Amino acid sequence: MSRTPVADFAGALLEWHGQSGRHNLPWQHPRTPYRVWLAEIMLQQTQVRTVIPYFQRFVDALPTLESLALAQADTVLALWSGLGYYARARNLHQAARICLDQHDGRLPVDFESLCALPGIGRSTAGAILAQAHGQRFAILDGNVRRVLCRYHGIDGWPGQADVQAQLWDIAQAHLPHSRLADYTQAQMDLGATVCTRSRPDCNRCPLRVGCVARREDRTAVLPTARPGKALPQRHTLMLVVGNADGEVLLQKRPPTGIWSGLWSLPEALDESAAAHWLDRHLDTDGTGEALPPIDHVFSHFRLRIQPLLWRNAHDGNRIGEDSDLRWMPIAGLDAIGLPAPVRRLLDTVDLR
Repeated sequence: MSRTPVADFAGALLEWHGQSGRHNLPWQHPRTPYRVWLAEIMLQQTQVRTVIPYFQRFVDALPTLESLALAQADTVLALWSGLGYYARARNLHQAARICLDQHDGRLPVDFESLCALPGIGRSTAGAILAQAHGQRFAILDGNVRRVLCRYHGIDGWPGQADVQAQLWDIAQAHLPHSRLADYTQAQMDLGATVCTRSRPDCNRCPLRVGCVARREDRTAVLPTARPGKALPQRHTLMLVVGNADGEVLLQKRPPTGIWSGLWSLPEALDESAAAHWLDRHLDTDGTGEALPPIDHVFSHFRLRIQPLLWRNAHDGNRIGEDSDLRWMPIAGLDAIGLPAPVRRLLDTVDLR
């Protein structure tokens, strides 16, 4: 394990950040607690370049914590649509409402209260407090784990409890006593732009002299990969039903499970179940037209979607206002939350 003094590690990072770090990210200007929080949640499992347009769209529509708390769930999910991991958006919305009810409409400034909010764990709370308030808290996102594992030559999958505990101790020990916002950003920037997962640019790294992985030629194997596990395969039929007005029939997903709370297409396990569902809800002509299948990968399974298309359907007033079904014009899809593969599918289908 490297024994470079704490001050040298943080000092080298801060000096590098001043010259090569990212200083013009939209959540840095202004760097309010709300904007930092939103960015941190969006950046979980998503790269900066993907997040930036979503962040800007979100804060243009909901510029404050109060506006988020008072927004309708469909509005929040629509603004999030395309980012994936929709539980993040639901937790964000719920946490904003809790802040409005219990914290005078502001994010708490103490660690324990922040961690008590939905969707905010130890690393996210530390990032908010360090960046928005300059408090001395460590973070341990994917980029930081990678930097620390390589720099200190730490073996073992970072998600493993004992390895993670070791990394937290090291991250805490490396904290400087000032410039916490810059230091926090510097760690994330180094992992994202220099100490990358593949082909790290060690010659540009400010920590190269003390890095164990570089010295021992182990950057390709550190951090240790998660133990392999084959993803199970699932299948579903999605019913793409259009009416004479060019509207598509959507169904609200259940409040729990995959894509919970989003609008999507009705689903069936097989063609017999699809026919039974259609007979109960709609008047349609003939069998559905099979469209090209879609493969979508979740974190814990693969899903093959077989879309079936019906045009010129009508419901004969069988779909009431309190139903989880809704006819929606294609032009109105931006106003609701849709799973990304469903949106891509509907963008390619001619319903007339």
